[in-house]
Amino acid sequence: MLKYFFIFLLGLCIGSFLNVLIDRLSKRESILGRSYCPYCKRTLRWYELIPVLSFVFLRGRCRGCKKRISLQYPLVELTTGVLFTATVYYLNLTDKGLVFDISHLISLVCLLFIISCLIVIFMTDLKYMIVPDEIIYPAIVSGIVYQVINWRMARLENWYYPLLAGVVPFLFFLFLVLVTKGKGMGFGDVKIALFMGIFLSWPNILVALSLAFFSGAIIGLILVALKKKGLKSEIPFACFLAPATLVTLFWGEQIVEWYLGII
Repeated sequence: MLKYFFIFLLGLCIGSFLNVLIDRLSKRESILGRSYCPYCKRTLRWYELIPVLSFVFLRGRCRGCKKRISLQYPLVELTTGVLFTATVYYLNLTDKGLVFDISHLISLVCLLFIISCLIVIFMTDLKYMIVPDEIIYPAIVSGIVYQVINWRMARLENWYYPLLAGVVPFLFFLFLVLVTKGKGMGFGDVKIALFMGIFLSWPNILVALSLAFFSGAIIGLILVALKKKGLKSEIPFACFLAPATLVTLFWGEQIVEWYLGII
């Protein structure tokens, strides 16, 4: 249990950094500067930057200007901690000689990095309707490395599956962007589709895309019914692609087996 506690703490700390990326990449600010209050611009002290705990101790308000601190910060930190722990536990990565096997270590690092990228993509698209190139391109590279490592460890014969699973959705999404002239979908979604295909491979990419389109349609209809959105309103689709990727990572094979069992 102790190893999961440390993984959770690592996730909290990484989540704190992800909050910096979410806000600063979208504003084209340097990620190297000291953290500051977005309202009064006061530089934060170290004890105001402790993941989750600082938010609790400060009662959700800036110590200087007393403005409310966004729930984004503790939620991103907690989500990262939970997902890091779930990844190590659910995929049984620590039971495969992780510390002594460089291949498993690289695989784990790639997974945790990709999860971090997905969290940033989800939040930046939700808040600012953008998908930063600084995040999606490293995610694609990590997806390639992850598949190469898995191919070497498992000695899979169908090495081209990730390539096809990436290219086909990429071309499909690109077609949608060109046909709708960017109104129905952005080019950021095209790059996410390429990443998802490479990372999830075949047939899991079908599961992820199906989940994303289905959940997007349901949420879209609900927002229209509540008059929060119109029929022509833009919806940040990466907010559905990112969670669908995570769900497929954990349960993709089970979903495929379940579907094949009912047809």
